[in-house]
Amino acid sequence: MKSSILILFLIGLFITTSSAQDADYLSLRWKEVATKMPENWYGSAEAKAVAENVILAQKEIGGWEKNKEYHQPLSDSEKTLIKQNKEDIGATFDNGATITELRFLAKIYAHIEDYRYKEAFEKGLNYIFISQYENGGWPQFFPVRTGSVAYSGHITYNDDAMVNTLKFLREIYSEDQAYSALKLDQKIIGKAHKSFNSGIDCILKTQIVVDGSPTVWCAQHDEKTLAPAKARSYELPSFSGSESVRIVQLLMELENPSQEVITAVDGAINWFENHKIEGIKLETEINAEGKKNRIIVSDPNASPIWARFYDLETGKPFFCDRDGIKKNSLAEIGYERRNGYSWYTSAPEKLLKEYPDWKKNVESN
Repeated sequence: MKSSILILFLIGLFITTSSAQDADYLSLRWKEVATKMPENWYGSAEAKAVAENVILAQKEIGGWEKNKEYHQPLSDSEKTLIKQNKEDIGATFDNGATITELRFLAKIYAHIEDYRYKEAFEKGLNYIFISQYENGGWPQFFPVRTGSVAYSGHITYNDDAMVNTLKFLREIYSEDQAYSALKLDQKIIGKAHKSFNSGIDCILKTQIVVDGSPTVWCAQHDEKTLAPAKARSYELPSFSGSESVRIVQLLMELENPSQEVITAVDGAINWFENHKIEGIKLETEINAEGKKNRIIVSDPNASPIWARFYDLETGKPFFCDRDGIKKNSLAEIGYERRNGYSWYTSAPEKLLKEYPDWKKNVESN
């Protein structure tokens, strides 16, 4: 009798726990659900329902739109609208789009071998191949959006779009176990390797050179001239103290780096060293209106920080409102942009700490 009660209790506990876990995923962001759920969840009925949304939302060209919560239930009218818009422009690499959906499909296919998942994955991988420029770069959107967002055609390092794509391709050609269930054709794997190498070449070709010395990169580069390029009105051509970090980290991860890669890393590290800002820190105050407001305060003990944008002529930090006019300090721009954008970063500090070991290792090989 006691054993029967115990069994019933355990069954009830399992059902309650499972139901709680199933409900929890709906409260998470899509990026977390796509890649960070417990591994066995990707074989669940809930994951399969999410996969149906992902497949439905895949654009005819192969990519996905950004900022979509694909794990949330869709109404019949929403599904109809998605079907009607499948051929519309909107597929992108911005904000992790397309790469996130591909990683999700690989995870679920490892548990549920529905051929449609593999087919959608290969279609998405082909989207990466067809959207790559001959010079090795990728646009933010493909097909490129026109009008006020024509900058989406620039080679895009902004928000690590191109670096994320390259890291994904590296996972494919290195035959990462996460994709083993897909059993990709060796021709596809070889194509991923070639695409990756072409992307690295583009990174080297777009590095900004000043007086013969390589420095860092702009957040986006013209797809034809490769020169630093403007994006939104407040994102002017510049040396990037932010996006350049992940680019250098990727170069430092390359096995047996060429002399060209080593020179590129050395130049970028030297630039970061010479452009760190010391003696100040970013804080948040409550202004007279009771709103949070970002300010810069003096602090001789503060860790170094870097500006997001540095002027291409003077090498000094600048800040910008939606009017596109450069300002010398954060305090000079309006409240909305001052508090609605990341103007400083501490990310290069970690890079500078990793560099000596990398350099020592490179020189010993």
